[in-house]
Amino acid sequence: MALRIAGETIYVPDLTALTQGAVSRLIDEGSVSGRIVIHRAMLQLLEYNASKGRVIGYAGLEELRRLRQYNDTGIIKLEFAGERLRGFIEDEEQLVGEVNSLIREYAYSVNGVLITGNELQYQVAKSMGIQVVLVKDKERGRLGFEKYFSENTMSVHLKEGVVPVAKIGRPGEWKFVKLSDTPLTRQEIEQMANEIIEATRSRSDAFIEIDRAGSTIVQLGAYRIVITRPPLSDGWEITAVRPLKKLRLEDYNLPPELVKRLNERAEGILIAGAPGMGKTTFAQALAEYYMRMNRVVKTIESPRDMILPPDITQYSKHYADTGELHDILLLSRPDYTVFDEMRNDEDFKLFADLRLAGIGMIGVVHATTPIDAIQRFIGRVELGMIPSIIDTVIFIKNGQIDKVYEVKMTVKLPTGLREAELSRPVIEVKDFLTGELEYEIYTFGEQTIVVPVKKLRGKQGIHEKIIEEIGKIMPEVDVRMENGDIVITLSRQDLKKYNRRIKRLRKLEEKYNIPVRVKVEE
Repeated sequence: MALRIAGETIYVPDLTALTQGAVSRLIDEGSVSGRIVIHRAMLQLLEYNASKGRVIGYAGLEELRRLRQYNDTGIIKLEFAGERLRGFIEDEEQLVGEVNSLIREYAYSVNGVLITGNELQYQVAKSMGIQVVLVKDKERGRLGFEKYFSENTMSVHLKEGVVPVAKIGRPGEWKFVKLSDTPLTRQEIEQMANEIIEATRSRSDAFIEIDRAGSTIVQLGAYRIVITRPPLSDGWEITAVRPLKKLRLEDYNLPPELVKRLNERAEGILIAGAPGMGKTTFAQALAEYYMRMNRVVKTIESPRDMILPPDITQYSKHYADTGELHDILLLSRPDYTVFDEMRNDEDFKLFADLRLAGIGMIGVVHATTPIDAIQRFIGRVELGMIPSIIDTVIFIKNGQIDKVYEVKMTVKLPTGLREAELSRPVIEVKDFLTGELEYEIYTFGEQTIVVPVKKLRGKQGIHEKIIEEIGKIMPEVDVRMENGDIVITLSRQDLKKYNRRIKRLRKLEEKYNIPVRVKVEE
């Protein structure tokens, strides 16, 4: 235990105080001076997190480095005290709770001042009669990476040993621009990463969504930030993405028929498109639109990068398992749930379960074509359930709606088949605005078939072309199309007349892969 000098104040920071950079900030402000004691169990916790490659560990150790500099210049006296944890706890929440408890007990035993950024830690310390300082959110300053953003910057890409670059423009019309001629150093990237983590720990509009060995995903205000480091990547890298513009649904100038469908019938909506095309921006506008219609709206996101009013509750997929989210949404019964960035089997299963339970669902998926979005469900759910789960597909390209599909189930003979007994349940995918049938999905044997009907119908032109060529080979004969085949009707007299030309019909058959039959009338 540290010996106390009369009149001297001993400050004992906890984990949040170090990872937020709060202690050095209080020293710079003149609010803290004298002796600062770091509990060895917390040093052990920081070392553990750093060994796992987590930014929280690096941020805490960076703060200790700053405190050591203050100690070396005589501004403060830095000491380490307390016992290390003997039996290490595997559960991380339990581990942090145990370290917090040890730090409180130590501060109580030396009559010291606990420094924390955690409201719960503050309340527990107050109840124990411990002197405690709760670090408030610091005034938001411009962080290092933000200097690379301009009004039209979509994303910034920073990597050690490489010059900083940015995507400037808008979805579908952007260009890569070098922001400097000088490559960034590892120290500069690490400093920016630590700034981001410190800001995240101290701001109410920021979250560390995922912190793994080698990568950290952060939502900081409007910025979605991905930090990667060795050994996952070959060097430290920061990618920051920011939405250029927040739109209302009215800004998309939707056709009245689509607005009516969104108001009255669409309850299983897929928003699809390639990365960076504006899917999340449209989903955000649709969520706000339903909120303004007095509907209860919630979201499932990872990271929580939608900028939405407080009326809409945003759930993080990372902080809850599928079962927990399923229970919460089933019991709270929102009118609509926006599921952003559906990726794995669990995501699609959760979307399907909630939709079949009667909750309006809006899913966001990556897809290069509109039909790809529907195909993402094939194999994950029963084929016949797809129209009950998805009724509307909205494909976004270059920030605008490029295609809208309507999904329905019917029983019919699939296009291209000729035998009436082959009729079966068929999922029809139609262009919503024109009503034109574009795709059919059905099972044939054990296979699921996705048929581009428009292309099949294009073969009708091939039939006409064959009939035209047959007319040149055999003038004045009866040629017609029956069940997809070309049928030539000849009399016995005509058969003798055109006998040598029948070989040319076989060449047409091979060329176009369309059956040509000759029928002889008596």
